[in-house]
Amino acid sequence: MLGMSTLTFDTLRYTERLRAAGVSEPQAKAETEALRDVLAEALDSTPATKADVARLEASTKENFTSMRSDMQALEYRLTIKLGAFMAVAVGVIIAFMRLPH
Repeated sequence: MLGMSTLTFDTLRYTERLRAAGVSEPQAKAETEALRDVLAEALDSTPATKADVARLEASTKENFTSMRSDMQALEYRLTIKLGAFMAVAVGVIIAFMRLPH
């Protein structure tokens, strides 16, 4: 069950406090309007439910499992390539050692 949240925001008082602190009238009004809009948007947004969190958790676990699998496949391919590189390097060294001096 979602409850409607309300917040009382005295825009006139806020603007007056900004003015008293030395903020210009246009700037104080602009800041007040911006803060009022942000607060209204925050109150209008729907909070995450337990089901939302569970879906996110399941998706994250699935992504990590997939990433782990990809990393294991990459490790295997790199091991094969390193082994092949070492075999070629040993072959080249042996070939150079057999050359007549």
